[in-house]
Amino acid sequence: MNINHTQFFNGYRAAFGTIKQDMVTGIELLGRQMEADPEIKDLRWAAYMLATVKHECADTWRPITERGSKTYCAKYETGTPIGKRLGNTTPGDGWKYRGRGYVQITGRANYEKLSKALHLPVGENLVDYPENALIPAVAYGIMSYGMRNGTFTGKKLQDYMGGDACDYKNARRIINGVDQCELIKGYAEKFESILKASIV
Repeated sequence: MNINHTQFFNGYRAAFGTIKQDMVTGIELLGRQMEADPEIKDLRWAAYMLATVKHECADTWRPITERGSKTYCAKYETGTPIGKRLGNTTPGDGWKYRGRGYVQITGRANYEKLSKALHLPVGENLVDYPENALIPAVAYGIMSYGMRNGTFTGKKLQDYMGGDACDYKNARRIINGVDQCELIKGYAEKFESILKASIV
């Protein structure tokens, strides 16, 4: 998918208002990954991914670390119900494997699963180097793989956007139930229009 970047940013400003330079830089980093991704064959998938990042990263357009102290992340610790579900096995895993990325992965099991899915080499794997989930190219790989393959919740892009069907509202289930689904649906609709007007 090739996009006219000037047209895209003009459309972004018209839809969402003023955009700061650091946001432009972040969107460019993300957008270039998306343009080069041969698995993103449906413009609506790209629109929904952009909408998700706009929301999940609070308009920073950068991979982020989950907000919260070590006390907050204690709910992910080994021996807790959430910690067990996330595959945290060693004391400190709750903090070590807290949420990171464009769509924040949490827990040792998810860091391990996505390291394998992305074929990250030993010296760059997410289990030993969880901060690597903040590298834009890695964060994009996590998001693209996870949203296409149902890694996060069992739901995937194809379930909501395929053929003539498009359900941006329920597509939120790919990431997080229906939390803020109407807001993100609105973003996705705007991004779909922006991308249609910008595609080369």
